[in-house]
Amino acid sequence: MRTKELLSVLEKNKEKGLLFEYAPNLLVGTNYHITEVKHIKIDSVDCGGKTDAWNETIIQLWESPQELGKIDYMKVDKALEILNRVGNLKPYDNESEVKIEYSNAAFNTAQLYIQEFEVKDNAIIFKLSIEDTRCKAIDICGISEVKEKGLNAQISSCDPASNCC
Repeated sequence: MRTKELLSVLEKNKEKGLLFEYAPNLLVGTNYHITEVKHIKIDSVDCGGKTDAWNETIIQLWESPQELGKIDYMKVDKALEILNRVGNLKPYDNESEVKIEYSNAAFNTAQLYIQEFEVKDNAIIFKLSIEDTRCKAIDICGISEVKEKGLNAQISSCDPASNCC
């Protein structure tokens, strides 16, 4: 989801509770805070020597241990207030991909993509997912990908004679 899309969806749902599903049927706790918004500029070179550049907006969520018994989720209008304050200080690249950075005791820190959202009763739920790493120079490196679930999701056969790292 692009930054402009996220802000637009939030503007249309100001009165709702703001929930994040970081894994199937697992929600970020009601005690979360938006602790940081990062404007990231990526300038990369892949293993095949191809350069690329793009921007990302990273919204960091943190669960406060002092608010474990909190009942209600943050409202969208409060989140918008925070995001608009950030945008006034450091303007967004509205075309940048949004990622949600999150962890808890059972879930390692990850930057999660917004796959979709659902408006349900008095809440909007952003469903997050992790994107697997992959070789970006498949054609140069001679990599064959196998789409499977689990630890062995990618099988690589990088030819040592290729221009791959």
